[in-house]
Amino acid sequence: MNHQIFEPQENLKDWVKCYWNLESNFENTPLKNTIIPDGTMKLIFHYADTYKHHKENNESIILPRCFLIGQLTKPYIVEPLGTTGSFVVRFQPNGFFPFANLGIKEIQNTAVPLDKLFGEDGKKIGNQILNANSTSERIELIETFLLDRLTEKNTIDHIVKLTVDTIIEANGQFSVYELSEQNNIHRRQLTRKFSSTIGLSPKQLSKTVRIQNALKSLLNKEVTSLTDLAYKNEYFDQAHFIKDFKEFTGLTPKEFYGSDLKMSLIFDSKK
Repeated sequence: MNHQIFEPQENLKDWVKCYWNLESNFENTPLKNTIIPDGTMKLIFHYADTYKHHKENNESIILPRCFLIGQLTKPYIVEPLGTTGSFVVRFQPNGFFPFANLGIKEIQNTAVPLDKLFGEDGKKIGNQILNANSTSERIELIETFLLDRLTEKNTIDHIVKLTVDTIIEANGQFSVYELSEQNNIHRRQLTRKFSSTIGLSPKQLSKTVRIQNALKSLLNKEVTSLTDLAYKNEYFDQAHFIKDFKEFTGLTPKEFYGSDLKMSLIFDSKK
């Protein structure tokens, strides 16, 4: 598997976290991958073969070639159906808000085709990116598309941005009460702001960031035991850690550590 990460141009950094390109040939050995929630929404363009999404009820669907994946609150199981060639626009946690014409909260855990998001313009940009000859060309195309949709009305909610920055810097180890007190805003008002601009509550985002940090510690072998991992990420106890871990990955830490450190960490919350 070969993936590359690219920074957005300066005018888009408040909205776009990064772009990445993934290429691999799984034709002979198809693999199911667990994509773990990371607190961001993504535009995904499959310019090679498509992917299949395996649902909880043992059903499966073929994903569109071009789509937005809403905020994930649970593990999302995908399987490549051949050669992988994927270009991804990864937004800031609150970054898709200026481009949305659908309720962000309503599209959690959902793949939304580009034509449903942007109509004929969505079909056009999708075809352009699928037919582009290089990653640099894809980035140029999507940046032009996104910049055309930014207006002076697309101002940043500074309370939301400051709260998001605080959550990320603290690796998710902040309570909603502390966040609302720090920003001098009522918890319910902060939660409403998060719901409309991010699609998650502050508590959900904090839990997501904390789990992602724990996963990276596993991947980088920064701890020698699962007990140390729970302690490092300031969980109340081992049971609390295991409960949250299974909620986001579908597996216990021990099960996940054995074989699933694959697709889940491509979306690095520090990028």
